[in-house]
Parts: sequence; C-alpha cells; structure tokens
Amino acid sequence: MLRKSCLCLSVSLATLSLASPPTVAEPATELETVTISATRAQSEAGKTPQKITVIDREQIEQQLAITSDHGAVLSNLIPSYSPSRQKMSSAGETFRGRSALILIDGVPQSTPLRDSQRDGYVIDLSMVERIEVIHGASAEHGLGATGGIINYVTRRPASGTLRQHAGASLTTPIDYESEGLGYKLDYRVEGTEGNFDYLAAASWQTQGMFYDANGELIGVDDTQGDVMDSTSQDLMVKLGYWIDDNQNLSLMLNRYEVEGEHEYVNVPGDADANVPATSRKGDPQGKAPQNETLASSLTYKHADLYGNELGLQLYTQRFRARFGGGTNGTFQDASIAPIGTLFDQSQNESDKIGGKLTLSRDGLLDDHLRLTGGLDVLQDTTRQQLILTDREWVPETVFRNYAPFLQAEIRALESLTLFAGVRHEFAELEVDSFRTIASTNPAVGGVDVEGGNPNFEETLYNAGFVWQVSDWVQLFGNYSEGFGMPDVGRVLRGIGTPGTRVDSFLDLQPVVTENREIGLRLKQGPFDAEISYYESDADLGSRLDSVGGVYQIRRERTEIDGVEFTGGWQVTEAHRLKLMYAQVDGRSDTDGDGKVDTDLNGANISPNRYGMSWQANWTDELHSLLQVNHYASRDFDTPGLEFDGYSLVDAFVGYRLPVGEASLGVENLFNEDYLTYYSQAANTGSKITRDGRVFNGRGRTLTLSYAVNF
Repeated sequence: MLRKSCLCLSVSLATLSLASPPTVAEPATELETVTISATRAQSEAGKTPQKITVIDREQIEQQLAITSDHGAVLSNLIPSYSPSRQKMSSAGETFRGRSALILIDGVPQSTPLRDSQRDGYVIDLSMVERIEVIHGASAEHGLGATGGIINYVTRRPASGTLRQHAGASLTTPIDYESEGLGYKLDYRVEGTEGNFDYLAAASWQTQGMFYDANGELIGVDDTQGDVMDSTSQDLMVKLGYWIDDNQNLSLMLNRYEVEGEHEYVNVPGDADANVPATSRKGDPQGKAPQNETLASSLTYKHADLYGNELGLQLYTQRFRARFGGGTNGTFQDASIAPIGTLFDQSQNESDKIGGKLTLSRDGLLDDHLRLTGGLDVLQDTTRQQLILTDREWVPETVFRNYAPFLQAEIRALESLTLFAGVRHEFAELEVDSFRTIASTNPAVGGVDVEGGNPNFEETLYNAGFVWQVSDWVQLFGNYSEGFGMPDVGRVLRGIGTPGTRVDSFLDLQPVVTENREIGLRLKQGPFDAEISYYESDADLGSRLDSVGGVYQIRRERTEIDGVEFTGGWQVTEAHRLKLMYAQVDGRSDTDGDGKVDTDLNGANISPNRYGMSWQANWTDELHSLLQVNHYASRDFDTPGLEFDGYSLVDAFVGYRLPVGEASLGVENLFNEDYLTYYSQAANTGSKITRDGRVFNGRGRTLTLSYAVNF
C-alpha cells in the first residue's frame, strides 16, 4: 500500500550514512526510480525534458568529509555552478550564468527583492537527504529561478523503532595552526510510533581561520561576511501523521544561524599586483556579520482523492542577514557626522508567507495523459536597515504574487513523451513613499520618491519532449521560461533623481528568461553519459555592475549559451570513474541598441571547467574518492579582469570500524596556490575596495571525522 511504499523509500534514503560504507555510485539508469519533488508533476529522474541532477546522501557525505563549504559542495557536483567564494556571501556564485532559486523542501529561501546573496547558508547539510537540481530557467516554483532550482530535501524519519546518529569532526590546516582549527558535532534521533513519525536533529560547528598554500592567513571579508572564524547552529524538527494509507500530514521546522566571531580585521593586498589580502587579530567596529533563517512548512498529501493526487503546502520563512560595517561613502550623511567619519552597517530583513496547491491525475485518455495543475500564492516583505543610525536604506517593499498553472505529460508513443505547460503570474509591488539616504544625492541630503503599487502580469510557457531512440540512446529537448524580479531594493535605494515615481520606474520590470535546451542521455553496459546544449536569453535582463565599489543593477538584454557534459564508467563492481565538463559564454547589450556587445564578467558567469572523479570500494571496510577540478583561464572585456585558471584536487578515505566509521578528507591535496575565481574575474570598483577583496584560496586542509548510528 502507499503508506508502506513511502516508508520503504524513506529507509533506503535515510540509511545512507557514515556508519555504513558508501557503495559505488549506481549506473545512471538506477536514477529512474528517484522521484524529483522539485518538479510539480513529480517527474522521475532520467525521464525529464531538461537536465536534472540528483545529489544523493552518499555524495553529500563524501563532500562534507572534504569541505564544509556549501558553495564548494555545489560547485564540485554541478558542472555549470561557479566556483565558491569561500565566504558567507555567495555573490558571484551563479548557475548557468544566472540566479538559482534555493528551496528547502519546496520552501523558497532566496531573497530576490533585496538580493543579499546569502542564500548559500540557510541550512546545515547534515540535515539534507538529497539535493535536487533543475538546470535552466523554470517557473515551476515562481519567482527567482532564472538560472535553475536547487531544492534541499531534508531527511525523512526512518521507519521502525527509535534510531540515533552522532557525528564529530575536526578540521585543521596542514601545519596545525591553532587559529585554524574547526570542530563540528551533529546528532539526530528518529523513528515511528503507530501512525506518527518523528525526527529531531541538531548541529553545531565552529570554523577557525583559513590559511592559503603559503601558510598565510586569508583575508577576512569584514563587509560581506565570512564563514571562517564563525560559529553556526542548526536545529530541525519534523513530525508526520498518517491519517490512513493514502493521507499524510507533516510539519517541518528548521532554524539555522551562522555568525562571525568578530576577532580579525582585513589587511588589504594589492589587486593590480595580485597580492592577496590577509588578516590580523583586531577588534572590528560594529556587530559581527550574521545569517539567520527560520523556515517552516505544513504539508498535506492525499494519494487517491477520487483518483487524483493532492498536495497542499503552507509555509513561512524569516530571514535576517547582517553585514559588516564601514565608513564608506554610501553611509555618509553630513547632518549626522562629518563626511568620512560615519560608521554604519546594514541588515536585510525578509519575511515570506505562502502556499502551494497541486492536483494531479494520471491515466487519462486511455493512459496517455497526465495532468498537473494548481495555484501558488506568496507574500514577501523585504527591507534593508542601517542598524547603527536607525536609517531606512531600502524601504519596506511588499511583493504579492499568485500564479495558477497547468502542466501536461502526453505519452504519445511508447518511445515518445511530450510535455507542455502554462503558468500565469499576477504580481504586485507595494512601496510607500520614502526618502533615500543622503549619499544618493548629497546636495539635497537624499531625494523624495513617490511610492506606488506597480502591477505585472506574465504568461510563461514550457514545452519539451523525451524520445527513447533505442535501449541505450535517449534524446530530450525543452523550452522553458523563468520569472524573476531585479534586485528591487538595490534599484530603489539608488534612486538619485527628485520626483521619481515608483509606478513608472522601468527598472522595476520583471526579468523573463527564455531557456532552450537539447541533449542526449546514453547508457550502454558500464558506460553512461548526458550532454546538453542550452541558450538563455532575457530581453530585459539584470546584470551586476560595480560603480565605485558599489554594485548596481543594469537592465540590459543578456544572452547566455553553454554546454554541459557528465559521463561515467563502471570500470568494475568496485570502481567508478566520472567525467564532467561545462562551457558557459555570455554577453550583454551595454549601449542599448538591442544587440549584445560585451562579455559578461565573473560576477555573472562561471568559468569553463573540467572535472574528474574516481570512487572506489577497496574492501567491505575501506572506500575512497579522488576528485579533480580544473577551471580554465579566461579573458573579459571589463578592464582589469583576467582569470588565470587553476586546478584543485581533493581526496577522501573512509574506514568502517567495529563501531561506527572514521574518515579522512583532504581539500586542495597538492596545496595549489591560487587567487579565487571571484578575486580574479569579478573584483571591480575602487582600488581600496578591490585591494580589500583580493583573496587567496584555501590551502591544503585536513578533516578527520567519526560517526556512528545506534
């Protein structure tokens, strides 16, 4: 019965933990049994018209044994995801050259109205069962997925009696500097009792300072925030109740926080000479940078409501992102303090409440048609405050959105499945009249802006096909549209012209992205591969541009195209090789003539990259992973930006003990000395700003872990 089948799936996923040795990765065809919850029609992996990647628990565990950097985990496993900045900020970490919508169990975590670019740290990955990645623009979950969707699916309670898990890890630079030591503890309890299931999990982590390949302290980003010299906590609770074999009600609560210890200050380098910034002990002004998020959802599912599958989800999300302070020109106001002396810092605040209704029916037209429809509603209230002087930098902005949708899956032939869908977005912004801070127009101490309620409507379409050409060849193609908003807060706070009216301000128009993709999936014996080519265009795109060290939004036509390839070879039952390649190119229309003319820089697109991994099960107790990533050099049209490229090698070895399992992970095995991709390819603005943000990458780092299930 349905209830039993769901619980069996829960067991098979939840038992992939460090307490039992990971098995060799399964061939690609095995993924066909995995249902992708990030698709509203609950599609199966390997049968979709667009590229979808499923990062399972085993892969997450292997990456966490090497690095706790969330951006690095995604970049290591998603070909066209940018290299990690290795900071609290994910600015410049793009997906297929655009923004990804981050979800936790379908609950949106991104803050596109004032894009703080902190959504890389909203949950501890020890809470995550798998990561579902939809490549390319998608409107399936509404606002923000112009580059794709990254859905963190949290752990599900295992069936049976009470079970527990405990883990601990120690991270250290190769020379064991005490300032660089980091520690992590995590604990989980789960089980079922009658019709109830439950799970409670907690994690605590403190990270030390990072060292580069030369044994020097890496520069702390005391403005955007840093994960080195920080402490984080996560607490998750899940409760489920089976009303009967077809009906289930579940509650999820997750609270995550990461905050800097605020013990180091930045020592600027020299960006022009490729001399990296470093850090020294100090007492920074203001409050420490911080990320805090609280996500909750209540989900009801009925598997057989008069022949239909029903899903209803209500959710909330509270997000706070505090940035470091400074005396930069943006904060200055002569009426408060002499110019150049006013210290301040900002905090983004976003509160979401929403709901998703999904109704699906299969078996129509003599089992040739499956229809999925529903309605999404969302209210997102966002503002940005200057917290030390109690000034409103971005006024409270309310975004209301409701969107009905209909999706069809047509099994036209035994070997050919067609897909088509439509979604209509009704959106409204509500902004009260406000006055900008003084620095936007110092002559008059800021400007008055007339508020308003601009409304937007967009009809978004998608269509695709999957053709099983033969037993070992599958051809797929897809057209989809994504719906996003520009960084509304950044646009509003930058208005410097008196008399501006929100209702008629063109820069607030939505970003509609068109995505076209065609690809092949191959599976023959021990070999499997997937290759796709895509194009992504936006007539009124949103490009980040640094002016005087402050990023501004440019509304321009942008065109992006690229190729993604993944391939695997099951050499023996115990050994698997995997290859990965991604090429991304993008241009924008900077002169407004309707034709793209300028290369996008590293703040907007990732470098071309090559990857390889070797996974091995040497014995029942001993297993290992070796992975290599090469990021290719690249020139840009932006003066002063040039990427030299670099290669990183990581390794992991795990050993099953009589009780539990121990592992050793090595990040940057060969101690590569390099400046991060962002430092080389996106670090623009004034020289003072660039010198403070030219960062070396992390040198060789060891992580020793132990975990046990009982």
